[in-house]
Amino acid sequence: MKNQFVAILLASACMGGAAVAGAAEFNATVPMKAKGAATYYVPGHIDGLGPVEFMVDTGSGYMTINEEALRELKRSNNAKYVRDLRGVLANGSELIVPVYRLTSVNIGGSCRIDDVEAAVFPGKTRFILGLSALQRTSPFIFSMKPASLVLSHCSTEPADRVAITVPAAATTAVE
Repeated sequence: MKNQFVAILLASACMGGAAVAGAAEFNATVPMKAKGAATYYVPGHIDGLGPVEFMVDTGSGYMTINEEALRELKRSNNAKYVRDLRGVLANGSELIVPVYRLTSVNIGGSCRIDDVEAAVFPGKTRFILGLSALQRTSPFIFSMKPASLVLSHCSTEPADRVAITVPAAATTAVE
């Protein structure tokens, strides 16, 4: 199984038409870090919060942040309430969570996305990079060998004001 990789191309539904190859497609490659049990993480930066680590989850409809992060984002005026969302968790239970629009998210230091919707989970849960953010970078490739995300339509604005380092506390999750 040489060159084994999983490609997820979300083009037609997310972009409203047939995909046409262009200069903005596949313009950012972000290395992922495997952390056992087939989970992959990428470094990121959320305006008004700072460096974070996202677990990449193409099965999650939304990018998620936690309540602690939301407090800081509201304090810096980088999150605006959009609506409540009823979600079904992996264990089958339902949860109603607020959805906020975040000013800007940077994935891996090479892909800035503005006005991203994020669901807010209680406690100190991990940050998840779900489809509400990933669809904005479609078509994209989730590659396992090498472990990387290849993203399209990313802003290529210099990331000189964005430090993409992941603090140890960013990996803490409450299950």
